[in-house]
Amino acid sequence: MDNCIFCKIINGEIPKDFELESENLVAFADINPSADIHILIVPKEHIGGIKDLNRSHDSLLSEIYEAVNKLVTENNLENDSYRVVVNGGKAQHVPHLHFHLLGGQWKKMV
Repeated sequence: MDNCIFCKIINGEIPKDFELESENLVAFADINPSADIHILIVPKEHIGGIKDLNRSHDSLLSEIYEAVNKLVTENNLENDSYRVVVNGGKAQHVPHLHFHLLGGQWKKMV
């Protein structure tokens, strides 16, 4: 999608360091973190939001949760409190499906 900020990041139009990258997804620090650790996990395919998911995305969703588990381990969150959040509707500020991994001290509620 032409005006999607996440698509621009994925395509390299906006420079961003990836904490994780695979053929199907990227993960990077949120520019406006709500916790000490706030990582976005974003599919490379432009999927507008939760309502646009279907059974053809089963393997992508599994890969996303595998990425979450890897990031939890890499950020030493196994014994800490953490959340994985997916926003929808008006709460979803960027119209590209993405998952928030939040850990450590909370700065504000998502």
